[in-house]
Amino acid sequence: MNRTERRIGLVQMRCTSDQEQNLQSAIEGIREAAAQGAQIVCLPELFRSLYFCQSEDHRMFDLAEEIPGPSTKAISQVAKELDVAVVASLFERRTAGLYHNTTVVIDADGSLAGMYRKMHIPDDPLFYEKFYFTPGDLGFKTIPCKYGKLGVLICWDQWYPEAARLTALSGAEILLYPTAIGWHPSEKAEFGKAQHESWELIQRSHAVANGVFVVSVNRTGHEGDAEGGIEFWGQSFAVAPDGQILYRASETETEVQVVSLNLQQMDVTRTHWPFLRDRRIDAYGGITKRFLDGESI
Repeated sequence: MNRTERRIGLVQMRCTSDQEQNLQSAIEGIREAAAQGAQIVCLPELFRSLYFCQSEDHRMFDLAEEIPGPSTKAISQVAKELDVAVVASLFERRTAGLYHNTTVVIDADGSLAGMYRKMHIPDDPLFYEKFYFTPGDLGFKTIPCKYGKLGVLICWDQWYPEAARLTALSGAEILLYPTAIGWHPSEKAEFGKAQHESWELIQRSHAVANGVFVVSVNRTGHEGDAEGGIEFWGQSFAVAPDGQILYRASETETEVQVVSLNLQQMDVTRTHWPFLRDRRIDAYGGITKRFLDGESI
């Protein structure tokens, strides 16, 4: 393996109501990415089902599984067979009445390298995640695997610079965001362009501010009521430490794309833009408060 090159496979999926079909589609995506030379493969958020958080329905808890469980077993087998690491987002049943939105990193030998539980839980129209998920308790961290130091976050986490910063400070070379985000069809014409550009812009800013690569993998397709629901906007992408887009998928198509990242670019970017050097860590105490109410720091 080239010491500084990492090849990341982005698997943009269209999910269905058939959990087994979704799992097989994900495995096919992993295989296709590996055939293209991927070392690390990232799947979308909650890829095993339709995005069930569009409503508050107790029956949906039946979709959850334990970790380790059926999905991690199946993915571990293919990861070991293909010698790739896989980032996979799952609906975790921790115990009766306790559920998380969790991403696992399966290493290239099939072992569970680590897991991250989503910290920021949204509660917006058609994104009723607080009904289902307990906020994560594993913190922001880096998960080492055969092919690098991975910082794994999930969807709504991508709007928070604190999450990206703390994960980068823990040693991550690549921030990966399994994602399920899209438009309310009734809003798309008026707000769609701004919503998508804001989503992409905030993640590009994480790359610049922290001098790391960022990879965001979304689903695509319409899910839910024909007159409403969510139109997932696809457009999975990878960003260099200088904020430049290395790859962007289409809005509507399922895609498997491998992107080459040169980790040496991190060092070049961080020495030319030494944001980590110039941080005033002695002056940031206020960041741990909810709001300052005019108080000076």
